[in-house]
Amino acid sequence: MTSPPDSSSFNLTLDEAALKAAATHDLDEGAITPASSPYRNAIVGLLNGALATELVCILRYKRHHFTAHGLASPAIAAELLVHANEETAHADLLARRIVQLGGEPDFEPNSLLQRSHAPYDDSSDLKAMLRADLAAERVAVEAYRQMIALIGDKDPTTKRMLESILADEEEHADEIKDWLAQ
Repeated sequence: MTSPPDSSSFNLTLDEAALKAAATHDLDEGAITPASSPYRNAIVGLLNGALATELVCILRYKRHHFTAHGLASPAIAAELLVHANEETAHADLLARRIVQLGGEPDFEPNSLLQRSHAPYDDSSDLKAMLRADLAAERVAVEAYRQMIALIGDKDPTTKRMLESILADEEEHADEIKDWLAQ
């Protein structure tokens, strides 16, 4: 049985120079400190791609909510509206974080589909709608997983936000899978 290392051998001290730089350098940047700047623009780019995806998902869910018809459609249509509202909350989180990072959230409608990771869908059949929604959720799940891996420890706040959104997207995919099985 090995004994734990002597805790006096660990050097867990803060970088005083970095603390001073954070307190004095570019105060007009708010939460953006010198240590966060190397990756900021790239992270803003990733977040704008996610924002475009969420906006397209909102539009797709809203359309499906209003046009779903068939035996199970009233209950499913109500849930599609819940999903649309949750995607709206995701878009708001992403836009807010982009601004916190000193970027501009891109809501440009003319390029929205080109920037989105997931497509829009105008199916009229309930099963086709749900298959399109499930496919889009799976794309979102994969995109968020990749963003989380890319960001890693470069921006812990953004990583935690993306992990929370990923959990919602996985839940959406599971719900839609269950609806398709009915």
